[in-house]
Amino acid sequence: MEEKIYDAIKNALEEKNIELVGVHFGEEDGEKTLFVTIDKEGGVDIDLCVEATHIVDPIIESLNLDIEDYVLDVGSKGVKIDEN
Repeated sequence: MEEKIYDAIKNALEEKNIELVGVHFGEEDGEKTLFVTIDKEGGVDIDLCVEATHIVDPIIESLNLDIEDYVLDVGSKGVKIDEN
């Protein structure tokens, strides 16, 4: 299912120069959560996460997957720390 979602949203994000890093189903705070991890040259901020959510949410809904009551969490891959 994760691969199907990845394949479905990848091109739509790339059209906005947003890199899709990964898709993962998990659990956070006791809730089923679909984690969509993105990146973009120059960094990821909250506005980009909102934009990406508006892109991927309707695509995921259109896939008619057998999942209910989940949280969509779109975020960055994290902060790179320079250890030098």
